[in-house]
Amino acid sequence: MTDLEHILPLWRELESAGADYVLATVVAVEGSSYRKPGARMLLAQDGRRAGTVSGGCLEAEVARRAWWLTANGPAVERYSTEDDDGERPYGSGCGGVVFLLLERRQTAHPLMIALESAFNARTSLAIATVLDGSQIGRRRVAGLPEDSGQCVSTTEARNGLGEFELQELAETALDRRVSIDATAHLNGALTRVWVDFRAARPGLWIFSAGDDAKPLLHLARQLGWFVAVADGRSHLATRERFPAADAVHVLPISELPVAAPAHFRPLATDAAVVMTHSFEQDARVLASLLALDFPLAYLGVLGPQRRTRELLGEAARLLHLAATTDRIDRWLGQMHAPTGLDLGSETPASVALSILAEIQQALSAATGLPLRQVRAFSAPVAQR
Repeated sequence: MTDLEHILPLWRELESAGADYVLATVVAVEGSSYRKPGARMLLAQDGRRAGTVSGGCLEAEVARRAWWLTANGPAVERYSTEDDDGERPYGSGCGGVVFLLLERRQTAHPLMIALESAFNARTSLAIATVLDGSQIGRRRVAGLPEDSGQCVSTTEARNGLGEFELQELAETALDRRVSIDATAHLNGALTRVWVDFRAARPGLWIFSAGDDAKPLLHLARQLGWFVAVADGRSHLATRERFPAADAVHVLPISELPVAAPAHFRPLATDAAVVMTHSFEQDARVLASLLALDFPLAYLGVLGPQRRTRELLGEAARLLHLAATTDRIDRWLGQMHAPTGLDLGSETPASVALSILAEIQQALSAATGLPLRQVRAFSAPVAQR
């Protein structure tokens, strides 16, 4: 599960009770660090916490000092996991430095509303936050769903100077899909601003309600992804069989691909795996996916490539297209068939692992190489 899936339930409970809280956010790291900028942790006054900002070495220390550090407003604090004399004060093996923005409900509340809205709508978000000067915690957000309103901190409500600069930085990060460390002129002073780009929550569409879909669903939900299960077999595609799924749909197979299901609304950043083990179902589902206005970030088909070629030939016929070798080769080049990495998988669970590993690699545009083989340009590769 993602930090937000852990944080949001506690946050809603605290908000409903009108209780104060501290939100800790990693805003920068130096050297190696288990968590990267954007990681968050929520602290309640009764000692409960959700989310993490390290591999477990900093959380207790942050919780111990967070309340008095934020007594006068938001603060950016430096936590070193290695002292100058080489000792590691918090039991970390990373040996890096982590900078945390600590803030109370007053400035964190509108941010949490924005994060929850984007999480539920599965939209990308860019958050420009001031990290120094007298207006730490002031922020602007780009990418919010239209019905969520604007995210403005209490400090900005009192002083609108620099609002355009902050908003422009947020929109730039959203357009480029990258986080940005920048500066902006606020009240005549050059001020550090960190813009946190948060990609839309990944989505996985599993076209199968068979038993081998269950470990794939389980692993994807452990990663915090939105997961939908769809199958034409109504006795298998049930909420009882897939209680952890975000959605379970019975497909009108005989109507595909002419009438695509109204509930099928994937994002371009989503992944789909076709694995019903039924030739007719797989062909009709593939035809529907190929008829989308945009290609999915990942499209995988279970089974040997010979079978996938036959499926694509049938999909072409269903789409009233010529099943030429060039067309089928082009389609094959746009998908992963067979789906998954070569991990020596034999059981349904290990097959699911190989599929999820390849999807993760594709969505993050990572190398997929062992970390010991990855050449970092500026810093050692940290285990994520």
